[in-house]
Amino acid sequence: MVAGFALATLFVSHALGPRRPTQAKLAPYECGIDPVGSARERFSVKFYLVAMLFIIFDIEVVFLYPWAVILNSLKLFGLVEMIVFLGILLIGLLYVWRRGGLEWTT
Repeated sequence: MVAGFALATLFVSHALGPRRPTQAKLAPYECGIDPVGSARERFSVKFYLVAMLFIIFDIEVVFLYPWAVILNSLKLFGLVEMIVFLGILLIGLLYVWRRGGLEWTT
């Protein structure tokens, strides 16, 4: 019932809404700044590598939160396992840093 109303409202507003396209309305909008260059510009592969590294190290927080909640029941074993986990991540970060994977210049 609600979905039908939502779809009907969208259809009616699309059918009856005014259409007055102008050059300014059809231009791409980038935070109030006139766009520079093409929208099809290629990015360096390093940009994507840094983005993937950010996601990997961001997911680390997903593993840290539940561990912190049940730390009392895990005792020393849980602490050692998390130190090993963080150590592996630190080694990976140091490797990427050393290889220049975090540099923005090409």
